[in-house]
Amino acid sequence: MTIRTVPLTPFVGQRPGTSGLRQKVSVFRQEGYLEAFVQALFEALPEATGERIAGKTLVLGGDGRFFNEAAIQTILKLAAANGLGRMLVGRGGILSTPAASAVIRARGCFGGIILSASHNPGGPDGDFGIKYNIGNGGPAPERVTEAVYRKTRGIDGYRTLDAPPVPLDREGETALAGMAISVIDPVADYVALIERVFDFDRLRELFRGGFRLRFDAMHAVTGPYASEIFERRLGAAAGTVVNGAPKPDFGGRHPDPNPTHAHALVEAMAAPAAPDLGAASDGDGDRNMIVGRGLVVSPSDSLAILAANAGLVPWFSKGLCGVARSMPTSRAVDRVAAALGIPCYETPTGWKFFGNLLDAGRIALCGEESAGTGSDHLREKDGLWAVLFWLSIMAARRGAVADIVAEHWRRYGRNFYARHDYEALDRDRAALLIERLRGALARLPGRSFAGLAVESADDFAYTDPVDGSVTENQGCRIHFSGGSRIVYRLSGTGTEGATLRVYLERYEPDPARHLLPAEPVLAPLAEAAAEIAEIAALTGRARPSVIA
Repeated sequence: MTIRTVPLTPFVGQRPGTSGLRQKVSVFRQEGYLEAFVQALFEALPEATGERIAGKTLVLGGDGRFFNEAAIQTILKLAAANGLGRMLVGRGGILSTPAASAVIRARGCFGGIILSASHNPGGPDGDFGIKYNIGNGGPAPERVTEAVYRKTRGIDGYRTLDAPPVPLDREGETALAGMAISVIDPVADYVALIERVFDFDRLRELFRGGFRLRFDAMHAVTGPYASEIFERRLGAAAGTVVNGAPKPDFGGRHPDPNPTHAHALVEAMAAPAAPDLGAASDGDGDRNMIVGRGLVVSPSDSLAILAANAGLVPWFSKGLCGVARSMPTSRAVDRVAAALGIPCYETPTGWKFFGNLLDAGRIALCGEESAGTGSDHLREKDGLWAVLFWLSIMAARRGAVADIVAEHWRRYGRNFYARHDYEALDRDRAALLIERLRGALARLPGRSFAGLAVESADDFAYTDPVDGSVTENQGCRIHFSGGSRIVYRLSGTGTEGATLRVYLERYEPDPARHLLPAEPVLAPLAEAAAEIAEIAALTGRARPSVIA
């Protein structure tokens, strides 16, 4: 096989961010687009890490969305042409994001390439994505993403070779121009780890006692993992996993585990004969939704409840050394940490910030409001892990989800919380809104909006306690008297326009008010948020696209 260099015009795509590179499938299918990015990655890694990639082992796989296998075949040829020593590929091209992290860590790999656009829609007209994870199993830090970005700005060719497709439908060994390729079981390493984290004997006993779970895999990557764990290893009834077959277009669904896109699960859990626990995960398996009978548990509350009950899981038998949350996540977990006498870190959005704290042994549990929770068992958020954690709590406490949540609120108080998303905004208008808001922050303290008095306002900046790096402009925070707050930030996870996220939070210590609907409780904050940022005037939107 002859290695050849293919010339191309400089790559000018989206700047790689905390979630990697995401674009429409049609963009990735342009001649040389994927190749340019991967070649830039291979050239940037030695610069960013100080190590040559020749002879190194990488993990490769994705969530099975449209273009997944074609992209894998392209990447294998590029990897061989650039001197990689071995590629570990999930059978069928499948690897959930947490499973990829598990494989990287278990087998001591140099890193891994994960193909996914997370919770975004799939199919020929949908989205595709690619990101790089480093040797700790977590997302690439900024020194790597910045090096890749610099390379993409000037790359003028890529190295590849002409070769037939590599069979991915069965496990085994093959080679490509001197590079070894191992097609591996995509489930085995992950399940082996999870069995060390949780007490599977206790969970089997739970299901033998008649406990019922409904897990909606949303035709995404977690179907095979969930079927193996819940139905085969733990003995849950056949049919516990619904929509379990991964499909390139996710069955025409939007694989985002929230009440809007997983409405069938929410409806099933509101039925008279509902199961004891409902749950769902997203496209690549790193997010989760927890649903009790008639109750959707907010991700922020879920994180706090996991922290408060960590001692029920064998992995945390010695207690938690610390916890962390992303800045927009509600401060419910802060109250648990204070009661436990452990640190609680507030980080920018992006799992890589948790990775530093996990590697340094400063935290053991972490999460974010966008339905991602995880721990030091991996360096990625992990949807199935969160479901197993909830099962462990229910097995030990023998209570319904609603009872567990209500008891938590009685002890710690309730943080009423909502996120308003304004999607597909004009990027320039969204940037102008944030720019004007930043300029107004210093003038807000002392003023009142919708009857709420502003105490302080700032643009969140984070100094990493491990490496001292500083990350600025992470979101505008406005704090009101009484413990309420509003947070504004632009999200980088979409592929069409910009998404403005507005987070509303109000703390309520009075148990008599805990069961009030969140919308009227947060209505004054929503009114204040719209007025302060002039959302309607600057975006033309009178209401958010999605309320979560």
